Amino acid sequence: MNKKIDASQYVEQAALLLDLQLRDEYRNSAIANFKKIQAIAKLVNEFPLPKDIEVGSKFEP
Repeated sequence: MNKKIDASQYVEQAALLLDLQLRDEYRNSAIANFKKIQAIAKLVNEFPLPKDIEVGSKFEP
C-alpha cells in the first residue's frame, strides 16, 4: 500500500483517539517526529526480502 498519510492530520486524529491533550507548543514537534517515523517505516517496508526467507523461531541477540 503506497497511500500518503498527512502527518498533521494523523497526529490530530491520534491525539483525539487517545484522549491526549496535545499542547500547541508541542504540536509541530510531534508532527515533525511523525514525518521522520514515516520516512524510516518507508525504508523498512520497501526493503526487498528473498522469497525463501523464514521466520526465526526465537530471538537470540
